[in-house]
Amino acid sequence: MIVAKEPIAVAGPWVTEREIQYVTEAARTAWFKDHYVFNARFEKTFAEYIGVKHAVSLPHCTAAIHLSLAAGGVGPGDEVIVPDVTWIASVAPVIYVGATPVFADIKRDTWCIDPASVKAAITERTKAIVGVDLYGSMADWAELRRIADAHGLLLIEDAAESLGSEYAGRKAGALGDTGVFSFHGSKTVTTGEGGMLVTDDDRLHTRVMTLRDHGRPPGDKLFLNTEVGFKYKMSAFQAAFGLAQIERVEELIARKREIFSWYRNALEGVNGITLNAEPPGTVNSYWMVTVVLDPSLGLDKFAVMDAFAKRKIDTRPFFSPLSSLPAFAGYPQSSAHMPRHPVGAEIAQYGINLPSGYHVDEEAVSIVCGALKEIIAGA
Repeated sequence: MIVAKEPIAVAGPWVTEREIQYVTEAARTAWFKDHYVFNARFEKTFAEYIGVKHAVSLPHCTAAIHLSLAAGGVGPGDEVIVPDVTWIASVAPVIYVGATPVFADIKRDTWCIDPASVKAAITERTKAIVGVDLYGSMADWAELRRIADAHGLLLIEDAAESLGSEYAGRKAGALGDTGVFSFHGSKTVTTGEGGMLVTDDDRLHTRVMTLRDHGRPPGDKLFLNTEVGFKYKMSAFQAAFGLAQIERVEELIARKREIFSWYRNALEGVNGITLNAEPPGTVNSYWMVTVVLDPSLGLDKFAVMDAFAKRKIDTRPFFSPLSSLPAFAGYPQSSAHMPRHPVGAEIAQYGINLPSGYHVDEEAVSIVCGALKEIIAGA
């Protein structure tokens, strides 16, 4: 049995002297009148990279989704269509604003929300759509845009996992009314924890800037709050770290794509597996290399994860359908329109994320792929 000499982690950052230097500089200088200098530099550089007018640095991506919904006027009595298979953070803010999440199925190739399922979920109460670019794949944004425009809906692009991916020549995050990003320690660009909201919409941007600072309009110095808002700001130290990372973004994405190429080459010809897709007209940044096993192999994700763990290889399960979680047991009608056998339920049962962090080299990938072949052969 193949066993790694040292444990192979599933994710991890790439930190250089640039990050350390910037954070050190922030610790010395980011105070008083210069308290927002690094945030402003980070936001400007990030917006230019994505190709949008505005970027707002935040403590996490969940805050970005929450602010998007709140700024878009989504509230009690409204419905928001979301993918059934994603991380709960994509959907929890729907509950925060008092709206109801309505689940849509995902597509078999990209694992992203299926526009046909979105159409089936629309009611007179629908106010917004949240599309998620899962594991670096890109949703069908042209069709989602058509649906949103036809029904007057807010369109939010959850690009937390897809920084650097592209759709029809545009960067992930630039395809909705707002785009949201995560800088969790596992992400392509990290600040440890953190997030960003981007938009080309001046009105939404103004609302976000007011809501994220306890209802203080931008420029207020007299603490004359105009409404009750939230406290969603990123520290200067995180922004300094993020600035160093986004200045290296092309290098980081190239490394992610290189890691995926090692997996693709090592697993070429192995029957019964599907890796991340990159349909024509898209670029996949491959945040997390993911393999979906054919059901005929008789191995679900938890059995495969256990087999990897015995080999000192860390993995993550493909996200489970949210509609199956105890957290959403109180929303049975949110799945009423779903097909009897959702694509997402099948894929989620047999998918796992393989080690994809920047610490992974070609030798580690060879070990992981050798272990996967052993696990499949022993099925």
